[in-house]
Amino acid sequence: MTSTQRLAFLKGHGTENDFVIVPDPDGLLDLSASAVARICDRRAGLGGDGVLRVVRSAAHPEARAQAGEAEWFMDYRNGDGSIAEMCGNGVRVFARYLLHAGLVEAGDLAIATRAGIRRVHLAKSGDVTVSMGRAELPAESVVVTLDGRSWPARNVNMGNPHAVAFVEDLAHAGDLRDVPPFSPAAVYPDGVNIEFVVDRGPHHVAMRVHERGSGETRSCGTGACAVAVAAARRDGLDPADTGAPVTYTVDVLGGSLTITELPDGTVEMTGPAEIVAEGTFEAAWLAGALA
Repeated sequence: MTSTQRLAFLKGHGTENDFVIVPDPDGLLDLSASAVARICDRRAGLGGDGVLRVVRSAAHPEARAQAGEAEWFMDYRNGDGSIAEMCGNGVRVFARYLLHAGLVEAGDLAIATRAGIRRVHLAKSGDVTVSMGRAELPAESVVVTLDGRSWPARNVNMGNPHAVAFVEDLAHAGDLRDVPPFSPAAVYPDGVNIEFVVDRGPHHVAMRVHERGSGETRSCGTGACAVAVAAARRDGLDPADTGAPVTYTVDVLGGSLTITELPDGTVEMTGPAEIVAEGTFEAAWLAGALA
């Protein structure tokens, strides 16, 4: 693709976690970290928490091995241009785009990601359910410290790393523009998403999150899954032991997500996803971004 060609984009969000969607089915576009950061700039670009590049699995070197199970690969980049393994809200928006573009029908489909295949159900109601895989609970834990307060944080991996801290007040998290200090740093050598969580009622919590590479976001799907699993364990609930699924409502700044952990360990996330706009980049601006 030359920089003089016009490039299509769409804008979408899942519980106000917003993304720029770039269709690139044949994998011809070279999106550098700096180009992604310029696209996601909320003043000089389109603005977004990240970019979802839509590529056929067979056309992407990281996804070719998954092409037999999933036609489409979600090449997700954080707002600063860094590559992320997984994005739960992003998967829902990605699936909504595929339906919007007529590339899939409502119902069940598979999407390839860097964290593996994700099974998705597109309901006619508009909600999207994603099978997010099993949570890993590494033994290492960390302590998050902010403004003179410290909290132990549960280490949860949902294909990407999370540290979940239960606090008395979400305001204690501060502005979350910068990464909250945590130790030992060696537990997360590639950085971490940090969730601050309060209780709202039985099986009902609320969270704020600093997302690695994006700062505070209005929602984080993998973070909501990590929070639900951490809350269940704190509450003495493990579906693998009880044989019964456990469901938590997780309020985020941009809405609510329903998270269910099944007896086999699979975590399912249900929530909305919307496409809000589409258009093309101006050629001159795009040339500068890709330079």
